Amino acid sequence: MLKLLKSGLYTTVQDAGRFGYRHKGVPVAGVMDSFAAQKVNMLLENQPEAAVLEITMTGPTLEFEEDTYIALGGADMSVGLNNIPIHNYTVYKIKSGDTLSYLKLNYGFRGYLAIKDGFKSEVVLGSRSLFKPVTSVNRLKDNDQLLYTVYKSFQPKIQKLKVDSFLDDEVLEVDKGPEFDLLNDKHLEGLFNKEFTVAPENNRMAYQLNESIPGHEISILTSATLPGTVQLTPSGKLIILMKDGQTTGGYPRILQLSEKAINILAQKKAGDIISLKLPKKSSRI
Repeated sequence: MLKLLKSGLYTTVQDAGRFGYRHKGVPVAGVMDSFAAQKVNMLLENQPEAAVLEITMTGPTLEFEEDTYIALGGADMSVGLNNIPIHNYTVYKIKSGDTLSYLKLNYGFRGYLAIKDGFKSEVVLGSRSLFKPVTSVNRLKDNDQLLYTVYKSFQPKIQKLKVDSFLDDEVLEVDKGPEFDLLNDKHLEGLFNKEFTVAPENNRMAYQLNESIPGHEISILTSATLPGTVQLTPSGKLIILMKDGQTTGGYPRILQLSEKAINILAQKKAGDIISLKLPKKSSRI
């Protein structure tokens, strides 16, 4: 059993996502930074979809009641195992009674804690990912407990990974969305010839950007959206849907982020800078 002595700002259980229910309005959910989550699960030789803890900005303090093995990844956070610093993308042995403490965020925004064989939280519609109202809660709170499999001995094939981090990356690669061709030259110049800053209105549902581009009077029927869909409001604001984002929307879907771009954006916080880039073969500008 894992006990959350302190839950941190926004700590959730996430796996690869909840698929097959978008037609009923259920978002995919799942890890925001799939690259980081896959790497820490790989280190522990877990299934790629094994449930991890997603830790946003301010991390928790955890107490392990049984032996196991863990690995951390994603954001650069100062973390102590029994007050001894540990590092990302390395396998660590955990003994009964050990405590893990997240001290401060250094760089990035979301960290991941994987445990051998994954966390054994409730499965709802094929996924352990927390998303209210599908699940009873959105996040973990102080004194919550999570089940995991006890491992007294485990010999990982790889003890440590050297990962090419994209925490410094600011360019988001995008493809054309369904309504892209309705944009004019002023829209395109606004999209691709300037930098944007992440607005305070950012979470697992969507990221807003502070800067606007020219507005529009484009009207579309409510249509399907995906994680990474970039919507343009009539006033010219950009909204980028993320893993908990709605499954349909009525704003023009002008761009679609690549999976790598979603991972990059998931590690950005308010005030961070990003820019948008189309592949050359897709560019109209």
